[in-house]
Amino acid sequence: MDTAYKILIVEDDPKISRFMELELKCEGYDVHCAPDGMEGLISARTVQPDLVILDWMLPELDGIEVCRRLRQTSDVPIIMLTARNEFKDRVEGLDGGANDYLTKPFNLDELLARIRVQLRARKVSRPDLLSYSDLSLDLNSREVFRAQHAIQLAPKEFELLSLLIKTPKHVVPRSRIYKKVWGWESEAQENVLDVCIHALRDKLEINGLPRLIHTVRGVGYVLREQP
Repeated sequence: MDTAYKILIVEDDPKISRFMELELKCEGYDVHCAPDGMEGLISARTVQPDLVILDWMLPELDGIEVCRRLRQTSDVPIIMLTARNEFKDRVEGLDGGANDYLTKPFNLDELLARIRVQLRARKVSRPDLLSYSDLSLDLNSREVFRAQHAIQLAPKEFELLSLLIKTPKHVVPRSRIYKKVWGWESEAQENVLDVCIHALRDKLEINGLPRLIHTVRGVGYVLREQP
């Protein structure tokens, strides 16, 4: 796959958790694990996964409660994994906010297929939601989050960040930035971009978070994680 989708597994059985972790890593996914509901909730807010595999019966907080709390702030796809297979249990799981429901014991190929379905649906349904690392940007609501913290940006700062996040790891020349963000064919006010970059970095690096916007001297800027 071109992008390593981040999957969070919230499962208290270490054997099942380890099995899924190894298999999903072999499929090319970036896998994170949490052993209980509270850790799962914290991890979901820090890792910002593309999909959550959530066990129902968990210590600290059960899967339904984790699901309900996640749904207050996130639309991340959730696959509920449980030994409870009564019809009413499926209804409760789906009503709690889960996107899909798979009973134990499960077939690995079926789980992988369900994961692919959810990731495809999310990609198609949210073309306005851009993300890279722990940074996300909504083109419609103009909301920006870094490590689950809301970031308030000025209009030009938002336009500049949206330009960089559309092509992460690719250097965007200064001339292109001026044309796309300010509508200038030349760097008529050369320091405007530098001031905007400085302001963006201050806001995105809150609480000591690592730098994402890097300078490529003589060329422009690039959005990427620290080596």
